[in-house]
Order: sequence, then structure tokens, then C-alpha cells
Amino acid sequence: MDVPRPAFKCFDDDGRLKRSGTVWTASAHIITAVIGSGVLSLAWAIGQLGWIAGPTVMLLFSFVTYYSSTLLSDCYRTGDPVSGKRNYTYMDAVRSILGGFRFKICGLIQYLNLFGITVGYTIAASISMMAIKRSNCFHESGGKNPCHMSSNPYMIMFGVTEILLSQIKDFDQIWWLSIVAAIMSFTYSAIGLALGIIQVAANGVVKGSLTGISIGAVTQTQKIWRTFQALGDIAFAYSYSVVLIEIQDTVKSPPAESKTMKIATRISIAVTTTFYMLCGCMGYAAFGDAAPGNLLTGFGFYNPFWLLDVANAAIVVHLVGAYQVFAQPIFAFIEKQAAARFPDSDLVIKEYEIRIPGIRSPYKVNVFRAVYRSGFVVLTTVISMLMPFFNDVVGILGALGFWPLTVYFPVEMYIRQRKVERWSMKWVCLQMLSCGCLMITLVAGVGSIAGVMLDLKVYKPFKTTY
Repeated sequence: MDVPRPAFKCFDDDGRLKRSGTVWTASAHIITAVIGSGVLSLAWAIGQLGWIAGPTVMLLFSFVTYYSSTLLSDCYRTGDPVSGKRNYTYMDAVRSILGGFRFKICGLIQYLNLFGITVGYTIAASISMMAIKRSNCFHESGGKNPCHMSSNPYMIMFGVTEILLSQIKDFDQIWWLSIVAAIMSFTYSAIGLALGIIQVAANGVVKGSLTGISIGAVTQTQKIWRTFQALGDIAFAYSYSVVLIEIQDTVKSPPAESKTMKIATRISIAVTTTFYMLCGCMGYAAFGDAAPGNLLTGFGFYNPFWLLDVANAAIVVHLVGAYQVFAQPIFAFIEKQAAARFPDSDLVIKEYEIRIPGIRSPYKVNVFRAVYRSGFVVLTTVISMLMPFFNDVVGILGALGFWPLTVYFPVEMYIRQRKVERWSMKWVCLQMLSCGCLMITLVAGVGSIAGVMLDLKVYKPFKTTY
């Protein structure tokens, strides 16, 4: 039986529904993934490194992220960049191009990193929600009340919201959430930047030093650990390579998906680096060595309190969307494995239709999907309540994901895909890039773990107050 010709227009070459993503939706997804809670720790990170090393390191990370992302975008299709077999996820790309043991290692690192990022975002969102409450409390008491409070209720509120949003079935169905989240990220970054500029103008002087926080304000050992941790914080601010293939899988063709993705990457990295440089540098210029770990919640700024409330509300909305961007690949992986293992189970496969008043098409519910996704969110929320250390967690996540996921696997896949000859100039340069980034990852990880160890000495589980 012949399929009517117009029907082909509804499907792509792999038989799936036709993808509709563009340069702009891909850019929105990337900006949502990149500009997250990481931007808020950049003033502190530059404060540890100083006016010379801070901006230089940030530019270096942006270049490495952009370059490795262009390599990774060429790995969406195996073989021919236009008609080759599609790789739907980062893991699929590693399996089809590298295979074997490296595929298993990549899977472990990727999903640990994605899981860790959702924990980090839960912590950051709760801190911003508390900051709204605390800034109002400060305002009402004239700054006399320290307004200490627990972060636990706010983490639970964030978790309940994510349980509801996690029931959205597919990654490409949350494009609207990414666009809203991207707008929110611009909002709070712009407010942080504006407040930094106003503070510098009020000070009448640009604070900070060429070499960062001085020995005396901290011990020499603390200076070393903080410098290493700052590298991890900056690395985390650029951590989105783990979802690049998934984002590319939402893009329509022609033109070739890799071509669209390279343009989207160029736009996104240029926009985010500009924001990062402005927010980080202005925050450091405003507060110098006293730059807080979280620019909008560390109470570097107290007034205007209503503007801080708007900024922190924007952070929360953005992190609600960003959580889903990083959680959806985990959901897709687990559900794919469950469907392959239990193909005849109604619990895993069957979908039930629920009609919602005011909505034309019924909402489809799958029992396994509903239970598993809800359990995942509960787990991330509980872990966030156990370890609510924003800067240290951010540093560890940056260190964990930067070298293996942003550099090593994209470089190795590109070499295999393009058949780059061993010991050629290009091969040597790519390996030097990989080795240099490995060293950065190691020192950043050591610094951040040292920070967590120091925090744990004075910490009581579930009883953290700010």
C-alpha cells in the first residue's frame, strides 16, 4: 500500500515526527542551559583570581567550550553529516563512534553530572527564594533583624513544582519553557550588572586587585584552595555540552543540523560570555575581596529591595526551566532502558488518557513515567537538603563535567569521525588541548572537595540556616 505523498512531510528520515527547531530555539535551549546559577558565583571567582587571571580564564573557558561544541555538533550523525545515522543523545554518539569501555565510562560521568546539576539548581533556587523573604524582612526591620531561616521549605516547594513539570513527556515539548527561562536569565543578569555599575559609581572607585584576594584576608592555604575552586565555578558556568546532542536532535533539516547548531552555539557563547564578563567584572569592581559567593543572594546588595526581589524571582523561574533541560535526558535514558527490558509490561508501555477541562487534546499518563520521574525529583530534593553548599557543589560539578564531557569525548569522537591521522599537527594540538583541560579539572576538583570538607566540619544535616 502506497503512503500518500503529503504524509512524508510529517516525518524525518528516521521515521520520527518532523523536527521543527531553528537556530533561535536551539540558542534559547543553550542559553537556558548555560546561563544558570553559575553566573552568580563569577564575581566571587574573579575575586579569587584577580583582574588579570579572572577575565583571561573566563575567555579561555568560553573558547574551549565553543570549539569543543563545534566538534561535538559534527558527531550528531555518524558518517555523512547530511544523511548519516542520527545519534539522539550524547551517549548514542559515543557508542556509535567510540564504542566499548569508553561508552560505559561516558554514560556514568554524563548522568552523574546531569544529576548533580539538578541538585545544584535545587540549592540555588531555594537560596533565591529565601533571599526574597530575607530582603523583605531586612527592609521591614530596618536592617536590625538578621532574618535567619531554613532552606528546607523552599527546596520542597521547588521540588513539588519540578514533579509537576517533569510529567511533560518529551524534550522538544518544553521549547516554550526554555524561551521563558532564557528571558528570565537575561532579566536577573541585567539586574545584577546594573546594581554592580551603580555600586561602582557610588564607591567612586573600582575595587579589586590584579592578583585577587590577598594573603592576610585569607591564609595562604585558603588562597590556593579558593583559586582552584574558582576554576571549577567558571567551568560550571559553561557546562552544557552534556545536552548539546539532545538539543541538536530538536533541530529541523535542511540545512544540515550541524550547520544550524554551529550558528546557534556561536550566538549563545558570544551572548553568555559577554554577560559573564560584565556581571563577574562589575560584581568584583563593586565589592573587591568582599564579593559574595552568590551576587544576588549573598547580600552584597541590600537596596532597592524590590529590584532584588524581581531578580531573585527571575532566577527561580529560570532554574525551574533549566532543571528540566538537564533532567529530561536522564528521564529519556531510564525510560528507554525500561521499555527495552519490559516491552510487554502495561506498567511501562501503556498510556492512559486524562481529559483536562479547557484543553482540547487529552493528557497521556504512563504509570512508570509518573512514578519514576517523581521519585527522581524527590531524591534530588533530599540530597539538596543534606548538602546545601552552593559554591562548593558548583565547583565540584564544574570539575566533574568539564574535561571528560566538554573536551575529552568530543575531541576523541571528532578524531575518529574525521579520521585525523595520529601525530599529525591537528592530532597533536587536539591532544594538547585535552591534556591542558584535564589539569584544570583536577585542580578545580581538589579545591572544591577541600571546600566541602571545611563546610562539613560545622554542618548539621537538615538544619542549615542562612
